[in-house]
Amino acid sequence: MTSSNTSAPTNTIEHLSGLPNLLCSLIADPDGELAKQLKPREGSSSSSAVANGSTFLSASNISRSVLKQQINAFLDQLGGPSAYDDVLIVPPDFTRFPSHSGIITEMVAEYYNQIPSSSSSPPTTTPAKPSNFQILPALGTHAPMTATEIRKMFGSRLADKHETTVEGNSSDGNSDPLFVVHDWRNSVETIGHVEAKLVTDATHGMIQDQEWPAQLNTLVWSKRNELCQASTATEESASSPSGVGSMKSLPNLIISIGQVVPHEVLGMANYNKNLFVGVGGMQAINLSHFIGAVHGMEKLMGRGQNPLRHILNVASQKFLRSPQDIHLWYILTVIGSADDDDDDEDPKDGKNSTVALAQQPPHVNMRGLFIGNDIACYNEACELSLQLNFILLSKEPKRMVVYLDPSEFHSTWLGNKAIYRTRMAIADQGQLIILAPGICKFGEDDQIDVLIRKYGYVGTKRILDCMKEEDDDPNNAKKDPAMSLRNNLSAVAHMIHGSTEGRFNVTYCPGRLTKEEVEGVGFQYDDVNMLIKEEYDIAKLQSGWNVHPKTGEELYFIKNPALGLWAVPSRFNDDDSDGGKNNGDGQK
Repeated sequence: MTSSNTSAPTNTIEHLSGLPNLLCSLIADPDGELAKQLKPREGSSSSSAVANGSTFLSASNISRSVLKQQINAFLDQLGGPSAYDDVLIVPPDFTRFPSHSGIITEMVAEYYNQIPSSSSSPPTTTPAKPSNFQILPALGTHAPMTATEIRKMFGSRLADKHETTVEGNSSDGNSDPLFVVHDWRNSVETIGHVEAKLVTDATHGMIQDQEWPAQLNTLVWSKRNELCQASTATEESASSPSGVGSMKSLPNLIISIGQVVPHEVLGMANYNKNLFVGVGGMQAINLSHFIGAVHGMEKLMGRGQNPLRHILNVASQKFLRSPQDIHLWYILTVIGSADDDDDDEDPKDGKNSTVALAQQPPHVNMRGLFIGNDIACYNEACELSLQLNFILLSKEPKRMVVYLDPSEFHSTWLGNKAIYRTRMAIADQGQLIILAPGICKFGEDDQIDVLIRKYGYVGTKRILDCMKEEDDDPNNAKKDPAMSLRNNLSAVAHMIHGSTEGRFNVTYCPGRLTKEEVEGVGFQYDDVNMLIKEEYDIAKLQSGWNVHPKTGEELYFIKNPALGLWAVPSRFNDDDSDGGKNNGDGQK
């Protein structure tokens, strides 16, 4: 393959106060003063610690050593390793491996003396540490992490400790597993409801008189209840101006970690999504996904504030905030692609380590680190993410080729990011070719897998008609309600999201699904090994525009669709420019 320099993509950003004027200015003058202001700050670094202990850091490359300095400084502000009796970390699962969340989780665990230091001699005295420390990956509907994924993402020290707790051989006498598996169907509590009017508005009136249920993993909610009570009891003892570092021996600390990047359901991933969806329950996840699908994916993706995010923000304000809210913190990252010869590697990082650290995600750099306990850190992360992860193309590709790393993508539930993130770029009747050697199933959840195989990716109208037909079926009462579309709205939303609505064509090339299975859900099929060998050599394809050596056809290649959002101006629909915009705390 040869790389083409024609029509190079332009990076741009949606300003949180509104898109149209900004986007028009960039299109009219892509090399103008506004575009220069929005370019990532190459080679620069800026950090600011605000009054409440937050940290915002952006740079062209935040190395592991710099990251560790920032994490340790933040935790120092919270009072040090002995400040909390109980620490719960909520990182994403392996599907967000590029986020660097595994590395951050490992650093937090080392700070709280849960694992041996990677670079120093063993302590001569027993170090202070919380009596309980657990990690709850935000699985959402995904399958639990495997032992191999835990070891790769979080490092050998945490993996080894988890295995000893599971086997009951923990050296500190703690019998609780280090890594807790979230069960979105069972291990949740409904902590409150958001008014039905917001649901009605977000779905353009399709859903009436239905509140949105705020649900959390039982473990998270029990700890949150305790720390809210502690906040009230110790509010008067906070004597410092910021309240940070003055409250000792607090029972619980919750740290939610994850990457902010354009997302098909919430517009931008993470912040309170990591809690209300990542460790949320079936009812909330189902309704959230359905709201996103009905509202319109093109109206959500790349918007930091939108009607669905507003619902989550209202829930945060009503149910998660406490009088002295310093116990629930968010550590958010922004990740950018790196050239093959410019991966985020610091030769000094781990130089003296004798253990296998959490692995560095390949071909990416950490470009932003945002720590805070309110929406300000999310807003800042959104701005940087849209500079880096929103790729505005000057013309529609007629052929797009997307590669799905087999270590990260095992199902179309995950792999359909190849469709979501490119659908606003590809030309009418264009061809999307998805090279997916690791895909072996449709749903991450077994029940959803059955539904996808039954109904397929057949378009919005057809899937909604199927749901109505099912509702109207007089024999419906005799069927298993757990397998109804109405009770699996996240599956309905996923099948809507994964459909092309007949506008373009998808050729799915999975390594472990048959031609009959792929065509049975509505996609075209081709052999992935043959295509990689004879047509699309991923080792030679460059990210972006390429020219096919045999046909001379121009094509656009994406190495990892999870890292961005691709669009052309005419398809970046902003009809809903004022819907859901708010100050971030649930207030219009």
